[in-house]
Amino acid sequence: MSEKLTVGLLGTGIMGAAMARNLLKAGHAVRVWNRSADKAAPLAEDGAEVAGTPADAVRDADVVITMLYDGEAVRQVMDEAYPAARSGALWMQSTTVSLEDVDRLAEDAGRHGLVFFDAPVLGTRQPAEAGQLTVLAAGPPEQRDAIAPVFDAVGAKTVWLRNPGEATRLKLVANSWVLALTHAGAETLSLAEALGVDPDKFLELIAGGPLDNAYLRTKVGLVRGDQLSPASFAVNTAEKDARLIAEAGRRHGVRLDLAEAGAERFRRATEQGHGDKDMAASYYASFDK
Repeated sequence: MSEKLTVGLLGTGIMGAAMARNLLKAGHAVRVWNRSADKAAPLAEDGAEVAGTPADAVRDADVVITMLYDGEAVRQVMDEAYPAARSGALWMQSTTVSLEDVDRLAEDAGRHGLVFFDAPVLGTRQPAEAGQLTVLAAGPPEQRDAIAPVFDAVGAKTVWLRNPGEATRLKLVANSWVLALTHAGAETLSLAEALGVDPDKFLELIAGGPLDNAYLRTKVGLVRGDQLSPASFAVNTAEKDARLIAEAGRRHGVRLDLAEAGAERFRRATEQGHGDKDMAASYYASFDK
């Protein structure tokens, strides 16, 4: 397989659109599809071919990428794509899905002659746009070199694991930490304001110590600066991931109280009208209005 590949990318939201642009910059031929066609259309200006159906997007492609909302969406879209997919095509499945879903998708790939890579990515809008994502990848070792040009185009680092499912497990663990930090910052800010404490005094208090971190300052800054749109990682997607994390814990005998409570905070923020905003909008869930 040549280094310059034909890639069919399904799902052009925040992450998928950024990945498509970086693939084009790397010289690959890219066909894209999105259920809401208006989100895919701007990629034509960057050189992508906008397909009308999932099947058209993946037809004869060397690599198929799915960056959709959840496991159900991946199954539905790939059911339309399978008949047109080339036997032996490499499938980079980057949607964050449940543990059950990743196992089922790997089995489906085998039945349809596709080479499956469980390959979620770590990062949000800014690293995605810069091609600086971390790819968590599990798939057949003998095909790593073949798919490496795609991973290299969208990411700065690839963390290899052996078997499909292992990458999704690592992604859920990483997201558990990210979401917990997000809520901690949101609640700390809301408490400071409610108690009449200047948030800058809190940030000054922890500056340079073990409790300080850039992520906290970034997310608190987004809320205070009213810069929650466009989202780096949206509230409604974060809620979905929080519920996947909590469910994975339950199935393996672990109570994840923070994940459960965090999912509820995201739900409340969405109900208040903040679902499309950055997940730092968890802040608003601290208030009744």
